[in-house]
Amino acid sequence: MAIIKTGSAKYEGLGKDGVGHVSTGSGALSDQPYGFQTRFEDKQGTNPEELIAAAHASCFTMALSFALNRAGHSEGTLETEAKVTLDKEGDGFTITRSALTLTARVPGMERARFEAIAADAKANCPVSKLLNAEISLDIADFQG
Repeated sequence: MAIIKTGSAKYEGLGKDGVGHVSTGSGALSDQPYGFQTRFEDKQGTNPEELIAAAHASCFTMALSFALNRAGHSEGTLETEAKVTLDKEGDGFTITRSALTLTARVPGMERARFEAIAADAKANCPVSKLLNAEISLDIADFQG
């Protein structure tokens, strides 16, 4: 069974003077502005790296949630921040890293078991598999 989700982008004008709008098929994002100024300056709007960070954080957190549930845990709270790095390489740019920082509370769970399950979720969530970049995981806070 294949699940297909959609997103779309429109860019009017070219280069630094262009202005884009990005939308998701669900409507969660609708014509959100993006462009050079939102990516490299401080103009209001979004950018591809921010969207990838949100996608990676949400995918990893959901994968971890389901893995913890399969391991017999039914209560807990997981919060993940992803920091996506865009590096200049030659005449272009490359996304080189997605750094996940996790805060978790899973009552009754031992830290070593949690770390093993979290590492597996990091490696195997669909967005991690998609990214061709270094992916790190820092468990900033864990309470069992």
